[in-house]
Amino acid sequence: MSERNTLRYGLLALALLVLLAILLLLVDREDPVESVPAALERDRLESLAELNGQEPNRRDLQIQTWQTAEGAKVLFVEARELPMFDLRLIFAAGSSQDDGVPGLAMLTNAMLNEGVPGKDVGAIAAGFENLGAQFGNGSYRDMAVASLRALSARDIRDPALRLFGEVLGQPTFPEDALTRIKNQLMAGFEYQKQDPGKLASLELFRRLYGEHPYAHPSDGTAESIPAIDRAQLQAFHAKAYAAGNAVIALVGDLSRSEAEALAAQVSAALPQGPALPHIAQPEAPEAGASHIDFPSKQTHLMLAQLGIDRRDPDYAALYLGNQIFGGGGFGTRLMEEVREKRGLTYGVYSGFSAMQARGPFMISLQTRAELSAGTLQLVKELLRDYLDKGPTQKELDDAKRELAGSFPRSNASNAAIAGQLGSIGFYDLPLDHLETFMAEVKALSVEQVKAALRRHLDPEALVIVSAGPDVAQQELPPPTDTPAAQPTGVPEH
Repeated sequence: MSERNTLRYGLLALALLVLLAILLLLVDREDPVESVPAALERDRLESLAELNGQEPNRRDLQIQTWQTAEGAKVLFVEARELPMFDLRLIFAAGSSQDDGVPGLAMLTNAMLNEGVPGKDVGAIAAGFENLGAQFGNGSYRDMAVASLRALSARDIRDPALRLFGEVLGQPTFPEDALTRIKNQLMAGFEYQKQDPGKLASLELFRRLYGEHPYAHPSDGTAESIPAIDRAQLQAFHAKAYAAGNAVIALVGDLSRSEAEALAAQVSAALPQGPALPHIAQPEAPEAGASHIDFPSKQTHLMLAQLGIDRRDPDYAALYLGNQIFGGGGFGTRLMEEVREKRGLTYGVYSGFSAMQARGPFMISLQTRAELSAGTLQLVKELLRDYLDKGPTQKELDDAKRELAGSFPRSNASNAAIAGQLGSIGFYDLPLDHLETFMAEVKALSVEQVKAALRRHLDPEALVIVSAGPDVAQQELPPPTDTPAAQPTGVPEH
């Protein structure tokens, strides 16, 4: 052994002796707060196997609720783990409230942070950024949303809330910004003409809902958007963004008194007015198929019928039943039969969109154009068979275990909790909804799921829209455990 190696190993041995001595001191020393073994026990990673079939723990939210003086409903969860808060306002101000002017709700929401008295869009963005705060907004069929995330320290919280209140309560809807956003939307409408999936979706909602407010797209149309003016935005904002039409969801490092003061400040900054009435339920549509001729190699297939509203007592049973059929990704009946055994698609999905009125139940996929007729027939047969026989006990048990394991993620972060609170408040669900939902799922039997599915779905009542080329059709390949490999790359539209 060389002299250099001898010196190296000697230093290494000395270092190990020093490290061992430090560890012994740490173990022997009495820590008035926590011993090292206790800390290690607390921080160690735990195997899922140790659950021994039991459900993971779910966070006890302890939701508190009240109403502001202006009529806004507040739901609050105190969460002291992080020095910040998440604020989410939900208004019944989605496109279902457009009142004959498609795109009005979306444009109003998009313009909120484009200008307030004394500040343009750049100053607003800089104001939030300088505080380390995040502003967000969006508009959908049922609702419009605005959110704020910021540190809970008063020197950050107070100015962030003032700016947030200005954006929601005093938007100026500047003409230059309105022109810019309209131009962006019109460019988007032109792009939609090259997207067969989007064309199929637009046609599907038109056929499914007819004259109902859900029928038209939330973004409006190429005919409606150019005519919307600033006065219409101001009028819609005054009625739809009123405090009485708002749900305030709040989660974070705040006491009850601080939360009440915050909610009161935001509520007072909004226009004053009552809640808008709920929209009516849609009429049942005429079943049948329609086709959009589009030059592509793939054909988009969309099948739908009216589903349920968010307060339907069968919600849990339908949710679980759909997870087995086509809502849970790989392992569902649709994915197994259509993709895994036959290689007909990259993905096929189904789902209930439960909304304020009856939302759609929808199945969507895309497949090779020459196999589209056979694939459509296969999907219809799979739905008919599922409604006739229901899930197996194993499928039900597997779906329950998967849901029990994934459901805690729905309240794993403050932002996720704020989203849950917003839904509970907007759809008038009970405060213990998250707990009762899981209890309902756990108690469901095969027959209960089957009965719920058959109450709400009818394979003969499907509205079907396809978009793709008119080509000669081929027979489907037989099912196999080793289907032909899917082509590489993104499917061609």
